[in-house]
Amino acid sequence: MNNNWQEYIYTQLKTESYLWARQCCSYNGEHAKEVMQMAYLKLLEEKATYNGKANLKTWFFAVIRFTAIDFLKQLPNHLSIEDVELNVADNSEVHYDNYLEILNQLPDRQHQVLLLVFYHNLRLHEVAEVLNIGIGSVRTHYDRGKKKLKALLTKEMTL
Repeated sequence: MNNNWQEYIYTQLKTESYLWARQCCSYNGEHAKEVMQMAYLKLLEEKATYNGKANLKTWFFAVIRFTAIDFLKQLPNHLSIEDVELNVADNSEVHYDNYLEILNQLPDRQHQVLLLVFYHNLRLHEVAEVLNIGIGSVRTHYDRGKKKLKALLTKEMTL
């Protein structure tokens, strides 16, 4: 394993990776920590190897997402990551009023696409790789999500 990209993941992507894992785990910090440990273990055991074809951040976010899906499947009474509603009770890292409540009103895919684009600074083709869906679908979810989010925020401001 090339230590340069491994070191980059452990040092430069540490915070963003944890935040993405937390989002994939319905904002459950403990589950996110478990997912991160499992993702790092995949790197160390070379079960997930970077081939250089994709952006390193995009590739590792995909590893985290698939690790989270597998982890959530193992939990009793689990829901798939596509069906999970976000837990807004733990808002220790949220600094905006109703931030998660507004995002929760978006369909899951739109929510995921907007988080990856705006919060994690990924390009649309990178989002397609992370979510394992076509670029056309990503563009559709991105466009519809922005429009719906704008409508929700406008509605929120008038209340």
